[in-house]
Amino acid sequence: MLPSAKTPKKATNLSLNAEVLKMAKDLGMNISQTVDALLAEEVKRRYWEKWRDDNREAFAAYNERIRREGLPLARYRSFGRSLGDGKVADATHKAV
Repeated sequence: MLPSAKTPKKATNLSLNAEVLKMAKDLGMNISQTVDALLAEEVKRRYWEKWRDDNREAFAAYNERIRREGLPLARYRSFGRSLGDGKVADATHKAV
């Protein structure tokens, strides 16, 4: 689970480029807030990237099942009937 914005803060030491740090301070930037926000975005991106990689096989299996069997409850759809249900009769035929 990803942390919420309400999670307490913890003091830490960072090594930052001295010139960039000085420029940021001269611009009145809140360094802690900026680093916290950017780090949170990167953690979120990597978390979902890892989740997607960890679940790649499940996605493939689900997509294969839909390819073979069609969409669940497709026969009850009242829209897009011309698109069919996505089911494949066999490997030599296109979707029916």
